[in-house]
Amino acid sequence: MAERADRLRRWLATPLGTLLVEHERQVLNETLEDVFGIQLVQIGTWGDAKAYFPAARTQRQTVICSALAGQPQVFCKTEALPIASDSVDAVLLPHTLETDSDPHAVLREVARVLVPEGQLLVLGFSAMGPWAVRNRLASDGFPPGLARVISESRLRDWCGLLGFEITAVRRYLRCLPLTPRRSAGAERAGGGVATNWLLPAGAYLLKARKRTYTLTPIRPKRRERRSMVGGLVERAPRMHT
Repeated sequence: MAERADRLRRWLATPLGTLLVEHERQVLNETLEDVFGIQLVQIGTWGDAKAYFPAARTQRQTVICSALAGQPQVFCKTEALPIASDSVDAVLLPHTLETDSDPHAVLREVARVLVPEGQLLVLGFSAMGPWAVRNRLASDGFPPGLARVISESRLRDWCGLLGFEITAVRRYLRCLPLTPRRSAGAERAGGGVATNWLLPAGAYLLKARKRTYTLTPIRPKRRERRSMVGGLVERAPRMHT
């Protein structure tokens, strides 16, 4: 696992890896605008441990990951987070579900630690995009360390089962998984990242909110008592034929 994580870090430092991170930082800059609160927790590392935090508006940001998969601030098992239930305002999963050995357990932990109405942000590769195609053709995964590609529809189903409501989906990375001709610095100097709108999106950002539903007890309807006459039930008038 340590070797796989090291290969991923080296790849993300290449021009193509840097281009990917630039795309993701751009889409997160826009998506994090309405994510407020005390604590934002990123589970899993994807390149620089704090690559996606500049746009965060929460008071604190923390990176959590297993000890062998990066350089986080907290080392732990991602399927057993050392966080109290209902205590985190937002959680970011940068391809964590595609690299972790048990993505379902990670999502269950996210649902546990998020406060009611807390927000979840997930970065993933589109199952039908060009990046997923290259992943299927690569013998050791692409990008290095990617164990699986989770489609947007499947992730929607998983979130629905855990009580999340999908609030937004941003599709991005409309470029081929090929080394760019221009450097990342040139892309930034040009005011953006390389995009070809004729290509299908290679990745998506799914945003969801933890919904908590309360049950309102319904009181049984009172039976109407029949009026009493002299201690006896009043007879209903007869119908004469």
